[in-house]
Amino acid sequence: MKKAGLLLGILVLLTGCSPKNRELERGMELRSKLLKAEGCSFTADITADYGDKLYSFSMECTGDAQGNLTFTVTAPETIAGITGNVSDTGGNLTFDDTALYFELLADGQLSPVSGPWILLKTLRSGYITSASTEEDLLRLAVDDSYEDDALHLDIWVDGEDRPIRAEILYDGRRILTLDVKDFQIL
Repeated sequence: MKKAGLLLGILVLLTGCSPKNRELERGMELRSKLLKAEGCSFTADITADYGDKLYSFSMECTGDAQGNLTFTVTAPETIAGITGNVSDTGGNLTFDDTALYFELLADGQLSPVSGPWILLKTLRSGYITSASTEEDLLRLAVDDSYEDDALHLDIWVDGEDRPIRAEILYDGRRILTLDVKDFQIL
């Protein structure tokens, strides 16, 4: 009986003395804000890395309360004005004389224009594998699913809990980089 009481006392002390992970709490608070909000808006400068070539472009993005994303390509000028939307059920592009074509990444899972949607989807529902501080920024490591072929995102968040950068990795290789500006929760 004394041994059981001593063991119980040690367990209480060990669990009660463990420090809280403030970084993880901040990540969860950001998720909560996004889930409660009417939406968000931001600009993303995106670089798609195909290994032998890089493609860069910019988009203005708006996410809604259901996690859907609408966007307008703003640069380069040759593809500016193309609009589209992305959701769990798919997406579409609207354009006049210009076609937007990117090869799919991550074994066909990801188009570069869907990178901002993956960022929002992952912030809203991904599996946070770690959270830490890096040069005054919160760094979240998040998987977009529990599947073996999950996309892994490293997301940097500023002191006001706004994402400012994300890298999307597949099979250990960075395939997309998003520099996020003017992130606002609506």
